[in-house]
Amino acid sequence: MADFRFHPTPLAGLEAVSATSAHVFAKHTHDTYGIGFLTAGGQISASGRGQVEAEAGQLITVNPGEVHDGAPLGRKARSWHMLYLTPDLVAESVEDHVSTRSDLEFKFPVFTDPAIRGLLTTLHAQLGSSDRQADANAFRETLVLLLGKALIRQAQTPAPLPASLQQIRQRLDEEPAQSADLQTLAREAGLSRFQLIRAFLRHTGLTPHAYHMQRRALLSRRLLAEGMAPAEVAAACGYVDQSHMHREFRRRFGLTPGAYRSAWLSCNPVQDRTL
Repeated sequence: MADFRFHPTPLAGLEAVSATSAHVFAKHTHDTYGIGFLTAGGQISASGRGQVEAEAGQLITVNPGEVHDGAPLGRKARSWHMLYLTPDLVAESVEDHVSTRSDLEFKFPVFTDPAIRGLLTTLHAQLGSSDRQADANAFRETLVLLLGKALIRQAQTPAPLPASLQQIRQRLDEEPAQSADLQTLAREAGLSRFQLIRAFLRHTGLTPHAYHMQRRALLSRRLLAEGMAPAEVAAACGYVDQSHMHREFRRRFGLTPGAYRSAWLSCNPVQDRTL
């Protein structure tokens, strides 16, 4: 059984979630910054910043576009609180503190810092405020302090994506519901299939097909959050059928499409018993 709770938040571009789950998350990415902490159990994960283990009380982070996975230690459920922030919200929150905002990142995937942990605890406590205006003001102040302490400039600027690969990634970003067979993509990139897979994996951390499925899954999640019924989402996103979307969604996000939709729309606890 997995328990997920999405909290109402006072700021646009912010998602807050608390969860308990033994789910093994396959390699995936987020379009957002993520920072939070484990409250029980432990987790092992691998990303571009290395393979790490996190225990209860430690802070965990993820940067936009970072390929990572996650599995519970000892096959026992772990619990966590996470905040996910869009790059626009992060940029707005630190714009008067740094000269440039496009090269910021969380340095460590797992670390311990009592001050940052205290700020995160305060933020999660403020999510329950009934005074929306006061909550937003207090929340923003605490968030600015948190980001000012936790974010650093990237040590190395990532190598730019070659134009041929940029064209392929843009197509997959803009048309995730459309079919995209490897032969067609390779022809559009002017590469062999082998060359395309190897180059795309080296630059993005995912193969073209895995990247395509990730973008399709993110589209399905957005449509579910907007209230569209799972069957309609499956058709709109190009899945073979609803069962196909069900399997892909649960594998990536740890709960079923219906459970996610209910949790997001109600911002109440949800228990997904179809594990």
